[in-house]
Amino acid sequence: MILTTLILIVTIILFLAVCIAVSAIRIVKPYQRGVVERLGRYTKTLEPGLTMLVPFIETVKKVDMRETVLDVPPQDVITRDNVVVNVDAIIYYMIMDPVRVLYNVANFRDASSKLAQTNLRNVIGSMALDETLTSRELINTQLRDVMDRATDPWGIRVSKVEIKRIDPPADVTEAMHRQMKAERDRRAMILEAEGKRDATINVAEGDKKSAILKAEGEAQAMIKVAEAKRKEEILVAEGEAGAISEIFDSIHKGKPTNDLLTYKYLQTLEGMADGKATKIVVPYEIGSLMGLATSLGEILKKEEPKPKKG
Repeated sequence: MILTTLILIVTIILFLAVCIAVSAIRIVKPYQRGVVERLGRYTKTLEPGLTMLVPFIETVKKVDMRETVLDVPPQDVITRDNVVVNVDAIIYYMIMDPVRVLYNVANFRDASSKLAQTNLRNVIGSMALDETLTSRELINTQLRDVMDRATDPWGIRVSKVEIKRIDPPADVTEAMHRQMKAERDRRAMILEAEGKRDATINVAEGDKKSAILKAEGEAQAMIKVAEAKRKEEILVAEGEAGAISEIFDSIHKGKPTNDLLTYKYLQTLEGMADGKATKIVVPYEIGSLMGLATSLGEILKKEEPKPKKG
């Protein structure tokens, strides 16, 4: 009976020792850091890996060091031109110092959310509605800078702030749609008018260039015709001059007498008076020509052979 009791006690002691040993072992994962407290006082920060603690005296709080997304609840914000818009945003943050995030702020997630809401009202409240809708990147940058400075004492770094949506009231949205449609219609009319104007200008320029080319072509054609006619007249004149020169040379080479020249002149007069002309212009030298003709007739009579007697 005593032996059984001793065995039971030893077993209980061994079990308690194993439980105590197991409770003293702590494993910190790669994305975590461990904050060790000894009797409620901070002593050290554990890096990833296996570590041993003093049971019942030391405790450890694990802190996730990964980048985390914090969804900021949607809220109504009044812009500078007194328009109420509903804004929804998200924050990307990362814990840089696990000690400060545990001891400098009670609930850093809730504190970051409230801080983001407050700064959203400040940033968007300084802008007009049109600026808030077209300057999201500017809002993101300003809000990130403000949040990063405010959360630095907590050991948190705000890496990025994104505006998910900015919703104006329904009547403002409808008015904006009408304004956008009117602007697009105006641009379309301007583009159409500019297109018609450009088309008219292009047609006029084409007609002008066509008329200029046609006039230049006609001028060049007239110049070429005139040059061809001039060359033709030059060639004819040169031909006639050559022919006259050859005739003149032939006459001089043949050494014609006055009788022959008078005879040819009379033949020419005979051709002129062939009965077709109604008027004949007789040169003033006709008297001397008649004398030459009489002399020529006497010469021809002298040269006629006398008839032989039977």
